[in-house]
Amino acid sequence: MKKVLPLIFIILSSIFLVSSGYSQVAPTTLVYGRGSDSIGLDAAQEEDGESFLVCESIYDALVQYKQDSAGIEPALAESWDTSEDGLVWTFHLRRGVKFHDGTDFNADAVLFSYNRQREENHPFHNVGKTYIYWNDLGMNDIIGNIEAVDGFTVRITLKRSYAPFINVMAIPPFNIVSPTAVKKWREEFTSHPVGTGPFKFVSWARNDRIVLEANPTYWGGKPNVQRLIFRTIPESPVRLLELQKGNIHIIEFPNPDELDIIRGDKNLTLLEVAGINVGYVAMNCKQKPFDNRKVRLAVNHAINKQSLVDNLYRGLGIVAKNPIPPTVWGYDDSIQDFTYDPKLAKQLLKEAGYLNGFSTTLWQMPNPRPYFPDPASIVVQIQSDLKKVGIDAKIETREWGKYLEEVRAGTHNMAMLGWMADFVDPDNFLYTLFEPDSTQNIAFYRNEKLRDILVTAQKTTDHAKRVQLYKEAQRIIHEDAPWVCIAHAKQVAVISKKVKGYILNPITWKHLWRAQIER
Repeated sequence: MKKVLPLIFIILSSIFLVSSGYSQVAPTTLVYGRGSDSIGLDAAQEEDGESFLVCESIYDALVQYKQDSAGIEPALAESWDTSEDGLVWTFHLRRGVKFHDGTDFNADAVLFSYNRQREENHPFHNVGKTYIYWNDLGMNDIIGNIEAVDGFTVRITLKRSYAPFINVMAIPPFNIVSPTAVKKWREEFTSHPVGTGPFKFVSWARNDRIVLEANPTYWGGKPNVQRLIFRTIPESPVRLLELQKGNIHIIEFPNPDELDIIRGDKNLTLLEVAGINVGYVAMNCKQKPFDNRKVRLAVNHAINKQSLVDNLYRGLGIVAKNPIPPTVWGYDDSIQDFTYDPKLAKQLLKEAGYLNGFSTTLWQMPNPRPYFPDPASIVVQIQSDLKKVGIDAKIETREWGKYLEEVRAGTHNMAMLGWMADFVDPDNFLYTLFEPDSTQNIAFYRNEKLRDILVTAQKTTDHAKRVQLYKEAQRIIHEDAPWVCIAHAKQVAVISKKVKGYILNPITWKHLWRAQIER
């Protein structure tokens, strides 16, 4: 009871605080509720979904995903051509587009946006943080030259074939920024973003809200609402209550325990689509005892994933056996998942020299994502399963930005994390998460044979060959077991029935501007 009362007090206090400041929401304002804040709003320097969520409404890329599919459509580039060998891409830019600061969008802005990431001697390359995606995707090994043919034509020449290229150009780190604004704000640009997108940045109260206003001259058409607000509400019950009261219109990643309440509320609509994601526990392979394959295998056999998914996902997830989900082509269904077998886990630990088990740390994500809708409950069950085979895992957590920073640095033993697809290609999972030098490789797993296979798969345009290469890659990863693949989950959102024109897409939030509120 001592633990329950403070929790009730915190939740009730939170309800009072959020409600008192948002007693009414104008029908011209769309409010999006989420569990954690963005880290930064310069998409080129970020990696997390909460940052990209907001950036998608502020910026545009040359191309973008369609509202209701993973298809590519024109954005700041009206059209594009490619050479027969796939090495030269020519983008014909949209004319008459303005950045939110009134400056012109043109080929120079495209070159600035890409070259600040690409060129170490660029005057703004070392301003702010590093360019995580550019580096992790190995773009400097792929792109050879970027040039302005004229004021509205950009030519990009690749060093080698790169099958996912056009899809990569649609993701937030390849958004086009205002050169004038970057030069003005420098390191602070991440808190004062300027793009060409459907909404302009207004203000940011950290861990509370980000306010955007409609861009009336948006090239795609005027947004249907005047303001878009992203509110940070960490407690899932409070987010749902605020939605029911009409103070917010959309919430992401509801707790599975709330599904019956949501389905029974005539004023709400539960949106579900097949997810393109994976939730996993990474074991730090550069640290003992996880540098020992038998220990990693033991951990895989120790965790009862089916029970975890049945009890904590409530129909929103399936057990994962591969790093890529079955919704992505190239998935190898022939791989046999590790059985839940505590006896075998103990035997493997004994063979590895840990007859009496060992103590370690298990890091818990601080906020919900589709693949881990209730991280606190999930990590407790994992901890309990590990305890049964002699592994004493102390649970630790961090604030979201610090969490990502520290797992990239490798200060963890075991850590929960996951991946939501940027584009529907096995490369986005396998190369990004297992390339030895990628900052997303938080297992610090190194396998040069695997890397060679993944690079070969990038280079070939033969789809059947790529499928076989990615299946081989999955078999290698399964054999070495640097992760415990936990679950693939549906993408879920809950919206007020007053919201019209909102389509849930598992790989983009680009089209929030099309949503409107019924008066």
